[in-house]
Amino acid sequence: MPNDLSPTARALRALEMIQARPGTSAGELAIRLGVTERAARRYVGILREAGIPVESARGPHGGYRLGRGTRLPPVRFTQAEALGLVMAVLSGQPNAAGADDLVGTALDKIVKALPESVGHHAAMLREYASAAPDPYSARPDPAITSELVGAVADRHRVLVTYRSEVGNEWEAEVDPWSLVVRYGRWYLLCRSHRANAIRTYRVDRVRAVRRTGDGFEPPDGLDPVAVLEENLGLGWEFSTRVVFDLPLAEVAPWVRPPMGRLEPSGDGCVLVGSTRNPAMYAQEWLARLPFDFRVEGGTELRAAVVALAARFTAAVADRPWPRDAFVRRTGDL
Repeated sequence: MPNDLSPTARALRALEMIQARPGTSAGELAIRLGVTERAARRYVGILREAGIPVESARGPHGGYRLGRGTRLPPVRFTQAEALGLVMAVLSGQPNAAGADDLVGTALDKIVKALPESVGHHAAMLREYASAAPDPYSARPDPAITSELVGAVADRHRVLVTYRSEVGNEWEAEVDPWSLVVRYGRWYLLCRSHRANAIRTYRVDRVRAVRRTGDGFEPPDGLDPVAVLEENLGLGWEFSTRVVFDLPLAEVAPWVRPPMGRLEPSGDGCVLVGSTRNPAMYAQEWLARLPFDFRVEGGTELRAAVVALAARFTAAVADRPWPRDAFVRRTGDL
């Protein structure tokens, strides 16, 4: 949760949590809000000062809950907020333009519930804006995602049933640290007890989630996005090693964490990592670097670079290269 939210905004967020889960404790509010328990209690006080009857009880079945018969005021949007909501949904979920899409039907209900003065432009944007589908995005099951979010918030260890891209299926006992959305894909960042290592699982490939009786504590100062980015560049089938005759500081801005780990080496630096797709690594990552480099390993990446260079050379040659020339050149590696 962003740290620049106002106390009122955090109090309203606390209200949503208490309404959704009666019996929520101050400690649970603090975790979900990213604040101390003292601050969480202060936000509850803000709600009470506003006339919202938040009751509290001690003991194992205690916590905060709303008084009986409490009716919350309706959510109000400004026109800019309504337009921003529609734009955000279509940007992150292009399929929401379809009538049968779950997110699309929910968005329609929100837009139709808005006052005419606010919802008119949002409805027009909803009707006339189009979004091209992202071929790389993958939408996870909402129920599975909800189970994982609850386990992350409650810090409960889980057993996940996972199916790989090639169809292999297994069960893993993990500490679910965080969910991270990256380029249209949802990832579970976790610690695997079987491997005793950090793992990233695509949430759309998780088939089942079951809590164990154990809890866990995430690492102090965890930056989920940074850890995920770094982890995505490790442990793949094909090793990579790329050498630069430039200082690390000059190369670093052009290297994304999934490409591997950049280390100083002599007067230059070296990028060491792994990939499951050498052709993609060559075409999408190495080809965009604006300076010279040498691919020292592995064999598959070197072959992919040679094949890419041959294709580009053929594209500007006066006569096309024979097809088997590509095979001969890559086969020499």
